[in-house]
Amino acid sequence: MSNNFSKEHLEYISKVKKKNRKVFLTQIGVLIAFLLIWEIAARFNWIDTFLTSSPSEIWKLFINYVVDGHLYYHLGISLFETIVGFILGTLIGVIVAIGLWWSDFWARVLDPYMVILNALPKTALAPIFIILFGAGYKGIIATAISVSLVVTILNMFISYKSVDEDKLRLLETFGATKMQILRKVIIPSSIPDLISTLKVNIGLSWVGVIVGEFLVSKAGLGYLIVYGMQVFKLDLVMMNVVVLGFLCAIMYKFIAIVEERFTKWQK
Repeated sequence: MSNNFSKEHLEYISKVKKKNRKVFLTQIGVLIAFLLIWEIAARFNWIDTFLTSSPSEIWKLFINYVVDGHLYYHLGISLFETIVGFILGTLIGVIVAIGLWWSDFWARVLDPYMVILNALPKTALAPIFIILFGAGYKGIIATAISVSLVVTILNMFISYKSVDEDKLRLLETFGATKMQILRKVIIPSSIPDLISTLKVNIGLSWVGVIVGEFLVSKAGLGYLIVYGMQVFKLDLVMMNVVVLGFLCAIMYKFIAIVEERFTKWQK
């Protein structure tokens, strides 16, 4: 396969790979250095371990929760709620954004309401959603959807409206229907913005789920955090925060892989 490329091109590819490798190794190095400094500070009592715990204690607690199966149970519940909220929030948001693009009248009517909803603190509305949908999976998932829904609608609607007007006029001149324009131009052109919105929605969905679990859940990572705070077991709180960060990183990496696959045509 190398015969298809020039020597200069192969050298360029090699440089890019080396740079990416260097970035990755530096990221790992920063993480290891942070954990080492944290552990050393805890061992020499430079920090209050009652509040911050230490990597070694968090690791021991993590192993205990993995061995007895409690972590899998709570992790499975939170992950299910987050994935469902993430998918539904994004899907409903995209559909509503398409509807607003389709109808300029309703886009203008709903514009101030979208701005107001976007400005509202969605987490403050969590008790209302829990009362409406129940103190269970439905209420927590509804909270997760509410946090990401308006952001998705606004981002995707702006993306649809920013498509080159000359392209749209050309298609209309050749008799293309609105559905054809949507399928052939609007949606393909907005894929990069959709990927960016997905990346944002990962964190927002987790925020909605954790807030919901803070309020009513009897299981899940949010419940474990609240329980750890109530019994002053802050190593349990820190362990769940670390697990949450790891899960967010995995989901973000998955979206990055999808982005790499579906945006190659732009490169």
